[in-house]
Amino acid sequence: MPESIEIPATDGYPLGGRQWRHARTVGLPPPVAIINPATSVRCRYYARFAEYLHTQGWDVLTYDYRGIGESRRGSLRRLRADWVDWGEHDFEGVLRYAALNFPGQPIDVIGHSVGGFIIGLAQSAHRVRRIFTMGAQFAYWRDYQAEKRPGMFLKWHVLMPALATLLGHVPAKRLGWMEDTPKGVALDWARMGPRFEDSVRRGALTADGLPQAAGLALNFRTIGAPILAFGAEDDPYGTEAALDRLLRYYSASRRSHLRIAPRDVGLDAIGHFAFFHERFRDILWPYALEWLRNAALPAGSPGRLKIMPSGE
Repeated sequence: MPESIEIPATDGYPLGGRQWRHARTVGLPPPVAIINPATSVRCRYYARFAEYLHTQGWDVLTYDYRGIGESRRGSLRRLRADWVDWGEHDFEGVLRYAALNFPGQPIDVIGHSVGGFIIGLAQSAHRVRRIFTMGAQFAYWRDYQAEKRPGMFLKWHVLMPALATLLGHVPAKRLGWMEDTPKGVALDWARMGPRFEDSVRRGALTADGLPQAAGLALNFRTIGAPILAFGAEDDPYGTEAALDRLLRYYSASRRSHLRIAPRDVGLDAIGHFAFFHERFRDILWPYALEWLRNAALPAGSPGRLKIMPSGE
């Protein structure tokens, strides 16, 4: 059974989460896996997948970003939080928690959607052993699936920032979109351009007078963990262009980008969210398992694979 935990972000913000932990035994300690959620998706959505990894030998940590689910503290109107906070403070705090409470254990990370982008914003991410992402990108609208792009642009880049500006947050749950979302996160998403460092923390400078966002982009180059970016061809967010755009930031890593059409694995649809549904335990989850275990794909994997060597 998972244990409810509280993890301090690096600025002290308390994050709610869960951990699945094996009893300590003699021998090599197991790896620990951290699951980074999609934007405004509660960590409980990934509980079945976390249990699966636990049965396969991992200790597992799940958590909610500040303002979301178990990490919501009071009114979102008063919460100053953006995507950078989720990576620089929240995910970084979880990495430090893992290093302290699971000493000597390799750390693997699963990033869903923006959760794959968040990895690169954490200063300790260079400690990660392996990375698996599903539909990971940072929501540049021109990368959306062409036939759905107009409607997605209207929803996420017109209506969402208007609500955030008017109300001080996005009441997304009442609209049936996702969890209620902090204003700063919504505005990061809404104004995202082809280079994330031109879109986040605009005007913010470091103590040395340098653009803060430029330093964030440089941090991605410190991460050497091999990455498998899993992309479904029917995912309107995680298009080939969108995943490649993010992968290019992880230039010190060996990056494998696997494109799977639902028909390749006998499915009608996968989309942006279904990968983590338990009904795909035997069909899709082995891709993540084999990558986290051996940095390899399951034998005979269908689909189209692209590899970006480190240094490019």
